[in-house]
Formats: sequence, C-alpha cells, structure tokens
Amino acid sequence: MLLNIKAKFLLSAGVIASAAAVWHLLCIWGGTSWFIFARAPIQIIESSQQGTLLAPLGSIAIAGLMFACTAFALSAIGLVRNIVLTRTALIVIATLCIIRSLIIIPALIRADTWNIIASSVWLYVGVCFLVGAMTFHNLKPNTNS
Repeated sequence: MLLNIKAKFLLSAGVIASAAAVWHLLCIWGGTSWFIFARAPIQIIESSQQGTLLAPLGSIAIAGLMFACTAFALSAIGLVRNIVLTRTALIVIATLCIIRSLIIIPALIRADTWNIIASSVWLYVGVCFLVGAMTFHNLKPNTNS
C-alpha cells in the first residue's frame, strides 16, 4: 500500500498525537516531577502532589483526545475504518493545534525553549491536519502495486 505525500503528512501528525498521548499517560506513572517537567498547569501539579484525581483524570482525558486525533488521521488516509465526520474533525483538530502553537509568541519573549519546540511541533501537526482536511477525499492509499 502506497500513501501519497499528503497522507504521509497526516500519518506523521497522527503519530505525534499518539506519542503525546502516551507522554500524558506516562506523567501519571512518573508523578509530580514529570508533571512539572511537562509544564502542566499548577492545579495539575498540586493535584499530583496531594494525590487527588484531577491530575490522573485530566491526563487520561487529554490522552483520550489525542488518541482520537490519531484515529481521525488514520481514518482519513484509509488505514482504519471510516469514522463519521472525519473531515469536520480534521478541521477542528487543525484549528486547535494551530491555536495551541500560538503559545510560541510569549515564549519567544521569555526564550522558553520547551514552549518554542512544543509550539513548533503543534504548528506542524495543525498544518498536517489542515492539509488532510483540505484533501480528505484524495488521501486514500494507492492500491496499484
């Protein structure tokens, strides 16, 4: 099965979303220091320190959303069964990723390397999902070979 270049970009975005989902789940296992390293909001860090459910449930919810992004990417390129509203989901995902990437603006002022890298990655992912949404019907694999 050969994928066209646009499908490969969408596949890479799905892989990045899955990796981020796994990272969020690993933060639960890693504990407070991992949440701090991941630049989690203070409420999540405090939850982790106090052993309340906000940190693990929040991490699971975010991971679930990121795995859903991967599922929509794989559906769009034909690697898994078609999911209803895939094109709409791709547009929403692209928009959210691009908005997330705007964190780079204050990060540039503070020279925060972590947020600059994260913002760049999410901008790439957002653009990949946007390309996927724009070319949704042309992403199916080439079965000639």
